Amino acid sequence: MHRVVALVHEPQSPFELACAAEVFGREQQGLERRYSFGVCTEHPGQVATRAGYDMVVSDDLDALERADTVVVPGWLPPREPPSDAVVAALRRAHGRGARVLSICSGAFALAHAGLLDGRRATTHWALADELAALFPAVHVDPDVLYVDHGDVATSAGSGAGVDLCLHLVRADQGAGYAAHVARNMVMPPHREGGQLQYAAPAHPVQFDGSLAPLLAWSRERLAEPIGIEDLAARAGVSARTLARRFGDQLGVSPGQWLLAQRIGLARELLESTDLPLEAVARRSGLSSATNLRRRFLRATGTTPGGYRRAFRATPR
Repeated sequence: MHRVVALVHEPQSPFELACAAEVFGREQQGLERRYSFGVCTEHPGQVATRAGYDMVVSDDLDALERADTVVVPGWLPPREPPSDAVVAALRRAHGRGARVLSICSGAFALAHAGLLDGRRATTHWALADELAALFPAVHVDPDVLYVDHGDVATSAGSGAGVDLCLHLVRADQGAGYAAHVARNMVMPPHREGGQLQYAAPAHPVQFDGSLAPLLAWSRERLAEPIGIEDLAARAGVSARTLARRFGDQLGVSPGQWLLAQRIGLARELLESTDLPLEAVARRSGLSSATNLRRRFLRATGTTPGGYRRAFRATPR
């Protein structure tokens, strides 16, 4: 059982805490439970929230000593430095090998603790400039939904915390398990693009129409040799117009999106079947085992064979 502990701090944002609790703390229908979830705070007792109510937290910082993953679900006000005790607890947890992650403004607590120095990190787009100014040693990326270094991870604002938590479940337990968790939450297992697609634009942006029908049509035909021109023809627009729509609505190019879908399907097939790599490549639209190996390694950092050994060996 992988132990996840959230460190809360008043005024706590209930939503950021719920992002982690829903993914790691909820018993998922139809899935073996793989995570335990707890909450701690520096001074146990009542902790005020931003929603006008208090919550009672009974565990203190000692709970972090037993955590495999530590979550900081927001830190308000962001410029308020954590106490020496909190900084020491975060550093001890990280130093002994626990994974430490932040959601939204929680990146400020990790930066105060020095865990982001020299690293790429993100936070809510509205706080990115403040994080960069306050911590010049941190390489702030205001566009992405999350950044994962393995031992330390940061997410953008609020809902991006769900994206990061699902990403970590996918890394821990495999794409199939993470997809099941996402389905129970009525969430996509992976969102495309960065957070700037949600930021307030300097000028109004007019979308020419939703891509949802085209995306659904494409996902049903990943094994077919469809490409950008086929997507454009299906949408009834030019390839240039299609690329603009993908950039506006998803933050990625049509080719990047299509490849990500095919890699995702390949991961599921590697986990759930004993198909040879040539068959996995054909069914996922990657044409050949050679192309599958090259694309898969670039996207995931491991080989298809290594991925299958890791996740097929995990009991479902």
